[in-house]
Amino acid sequence: MAEPGKGQEDPEEVLEEAPLLSHLTELRDRLLRALAAVLVIFLALTPFARRIFTIVAQPLIDQLPAGSTMIATQVASPFVTPIKTTFFAAVFIAMPVVLYQAWAFVAPGLYRREKRFAVPLLVSSVILFYVGAAFAYFLVFPTVFGFLTATTPEGVTMMTDIASYLDFALLTCFAFGAAFEVPIATVLLIGTGLLSAQTLARQRSYVFLGAFVVAAVLTPPDVVSQIMLAVPVYLLFEAGLLLARVIYPSATKDSDTGKSAA
Repeated sequence: MAEPGKGQEDPEEVLEEAPLLSHLTELRDRLLRALAAVLVIFLALTPFARRIFTIVAQPLIDQLPAGSTMIATQVASPFVTPIKTTFFAAVFIAMPVVLYQAWAFVAPGLYRREKRFAVPLLVSSVILFYVGAAFAYFLVFPTVFGFLTATTPEGVTMMTDIASYLDFALLTCFAFGAAFEVPIATVLLIGTGLLSAQTLARQRSYVFLGAFVVAAVLTPPDVVSQIMLAVPVYLLFEAGLLLARVIYPSATKDSDTGKSAA
């Protein structure tokens, strides 16, 4: 039997229903606003495209041996790669606007209790994604590139293609940004009642192993970058577990789905 007031909305709060066409129109408007934000930032940054790529590539440039440079193996790469970098930089900067538009679209369909729960999670997820990307750029990139440069065999000159580097940088920043969302995922699992904090705590060994498996898939094939992703992911899991216990003290008991039905 469900606890009084738990999982039940305010009977006096009635959500207004809208026709499908109205939802589609609202979705179109929100998408256009998000796209407009990205385009405005992209156009403003385009004159600085070459400088932006240099900033993104600086961690590798700083670690290249004396006399080595990055190279372009395709004819259009010197032009296309900086523009592509600028576009993704615009998306990165405009992400709060994009997420706000997504929130504004779904918010009318949420109850007040759900909105109070969703807003802090939305803000926290944006901040954690930026923190994860910054962690990759300022700490992981210099460490990994320094390690790879130091292990380059004699007679081999390290000269990375700019397009390949951009793909690597985007994937790595996205991987770390997504990985830093672990506390949010942990809080959601416990807050929605799918799992209890006690159950998750008993699965620490699996989480620890899973962190290294995910790191092995998302990072370059070197031990340094894998450790630098796996260890923060596990620590963030522990942080999310601690936070969930503070927010939902009753969830420290075994209240997993199916057990409450007994």
